[in-house]
Amino acid sequence: MAAGEFSGCVDHGIELSKRIYYGKDVPPAPMSAPDKSGNYFPTALMVYAVVGEPGMVDNPDVPSYQPYVHGRCQPPALVPLHMYGVEMEVKCWLDYAAVTLNGQWRVNSVSRSRMCDCCLAIPLGEQGSVLESVELDVDGRSYHSQLVTTDDITVKENGITIEDGRFLKGYIYTLTIPQVEGGSNISVKLNWSQKLSYDKGHFHLNVPFTFPAYVNPVGKKISKSEKIMLNVNSGIGKEIVCGSISHPVKELRREVGKLRFLYEAEVEAWSNSDFSFSYTVRFSIPSSEFFGGVLLQAPPMHDFDQRQMFCLYMFPGSGQTRKVFKREIVFMLDISGSMKGAPLDNAKSAISTSLSKLTSQDSFNIIAFNGETSLFSPTMKLATEKSILNATQWLASEVISGGGTDIFTPLKQAMKLLSDTTDSVPLIFLITDGTVEDEREICKYAKEQLAANRSSISPRICTFGIGLHCNSYFLKMLAQIGSGHFDYAHNADSVEFRLQRFFTIASSVTLANVSVSSLERLDSLEIYPSQIPDLSSEYPLFLSGRYKGEFPDVVNVTGTLSNMSDFQIDLKAQNAKDVPLDKVCAKRQIDILTAIAWLSESKELEDKVAKLSIQTGTPSEYTPMILHLNNEGKKALGPSFTQKVFNSVNPLKAEVGYLKIILLGNLGVGFGNLAATTMNTPAGFEQLKSSNTLLVRATSSLYGKFMDLCCCMCCIRCLSHTSDRFTIWLTQLCAALACCECMDCCFELCECLG
Repeated sequence: MAAGEFSGCVDHGIELSKRIYYGKDVPPAPMSAPDKSGNYFPTALMVYAVVGEPGMVDNPDVPSYQPYVHGRCQPPALVPLHMYGVEMEVKCWLDYAAVTLNGQWRVNSVSRSRMCDCCLAIPLGEQGSVLESVELDVDGRSYHSQLVTTDDITVKENGITIEDGRFLKGYIYTLTIPQVEGGSNISVKLNWSQKLSYDKGHFHLNVPFTFPAYVNPVGKKISKSEKIMLNVNSGIGKEIVCGSISHPVKELRREVGKLRFLYEAEVEAWSNSDFSFSYTVRFSIPSSEFFGGVLLQAPPMHDFDQRQMFCLYMFPGSGQTRKVFKREIVFMLDISGSMKGAPLDNAKSAISTSLSKLTSQDSFNIIAFNGETSLFSPTMKLATEKSILNATQWLASEVISGGGTDIFTPLKQAMKLLSDTTDSVPLIFLITDGTVEDEREICKYAKEQLAANRSSISPRICTFGIGLHCNSYFLKMLAQIGSGHFDYAHNADSVEFRLQRFFTIASSVTLANVSVSSLERLDSLEIYPSQIPDLSSEYPLFLSGRYKGEFPDVVNVTGTLSNMSDFQIDLKAQNAKDVPLDKVCAKRQIDILTAIAWLSESKELEDKVAKLSIQTGTPSEYTPMILHLNNEGKKALGPSFTQKVFNSVNPLKAEVGYLKIILLGNLGVGFGNLAATTMNTPAGFEQLKSSNTLLVRATSSLYGKFMDLCCCMCCIRCLSHTSDRFTIWLTQLCAALACCECMDCCFELCECLG
């Protein structure tokens, strides 16, 4: 289901919910207006009844006996369910937050005698957040999630992988709870992780916690309990200073480097704002100075890698005396046909804003590329008011989308433009929404060019992906080779904001050519990322890895300051207390290892990523997530002959009545879509499938599986003697089953929409 279609289905569901009668003297359910864009996207965890027949919408306790509504909802309406309780716990370590959310809902909008699927919509907050586990309970029928390797998933039908989970707009994850009876109670427990943002010396946490009015239960004296627990452990062992906080929490405990808060209340209506919190760490040194340390920890007992763990952190300080480097910047902007509209407009606006933040000592250029390249200037231009104005006008009038995608040629031009830098940081900002065939050759070229560069500071390559068609791991690998940064925006709405923030972080270099010494005597050392990026004034530097041997008490870090003088600092190593380094560092390590595995095409590295993913509970590209039905759940109904046929079509859903396993699929961002890039498919959009094609595939799949079930020689011989009229009748029957969506043949069984 596309994002726009989802919003329309919710709108339709809200209209249907107005039919529900809640009893005498009970006011109707409150309504909420859509957002500023006129959409009904969830701003907190939501559960919807998936309604295909309007007539099934009714109060399960007090039937309204309204006139029957004929017809079907195509696509099905999504009726928001009432929520009866919510509890959230957040644990923060360094720049990592683990969020646990518990909620209770009731299927208040479906007749008790009817059954429907229910849709969970989970907005994951800060982009890059990762859904780690799901637990569901529907009147005693419970599911729990599990990460498995791709080798364990062999369920495919006609090349279509069965997946019940989907992302909307890149950050809203949806999944389906099958066959829920009207009036049932649904309990949901979710765990996800997200990064804390960092601004002016403060860490910021923001968790989606804004519930619309229409999820408030209707009735007299219904208790609504809302609870939030917040635990902060800086991991640094220094005093935490609180900043802003959105909800009226009570401080329960304060220790050096640790805080604990609680908010608990009986409320009239659920929270109407996101949960946000900010804090900083107070050091004894002046705020303008660099500071940091190293955390050490033994591996968990059953860790497949029994080497010790470490995490090095370094903060830029919050003072104004620390200067950033002069910058020589080349923007590489993809203007292929798929960038047409909002993605390109927002990218151009972000570049114009970024240019306005340059100083008169900085210089810049812009390369617009598709199948060809177009340069703003043949040489680098000083960032004067006139040149910035000219560049902005050039972007607005001359840069028009169209054509294919060639990244190699403009990258060579950018490297040539920055080949003679001396006392500044040369930066390349690649902005693209596509995948190209020669990505590995591009990485090889960049590595060779940077190794041969004799400048005091070699060009930094920073990459930014737009939409779901670009290969994030190519962009991440290219940024790692170039000692730069990587970020992405999975929907056009967030391109401008994220790109501006990305530019600010990547271009505000205060310490370049960072290197770590004192670790040469270790027996074994693995560090992520191996190519250490510069320290920005806008974000701390984190390095992590594994080692074997005796770790030194002090680690020496060196680098180059903006005045081109040398700098060094000694960071003290200490054992990490109450900080799960394996979890805190897992996402970074998995992303870096996946990029290396993609570049080297190493099955061994893929297996290592899968092991690390399953061990830490952090999804990866090689570990899909499945939902198991626990044994203590309700027993399934006995299968009929027709159901056996359907089970053979879809072996994953082979348990009739209640599903044993639901494959949620891969929660990663994928390795790009070369076909979509070649066809200039707009970023983040999928091509619609022809309904005629779906009908043919559904019919042929059902008929073929029916024949597979009846494959014994007796049946074959029997059918070989049937008349042509019977054969025609059987074919028409199969087509009729598909047309009528009998037992959801087209969608659930043949997975034509998968």
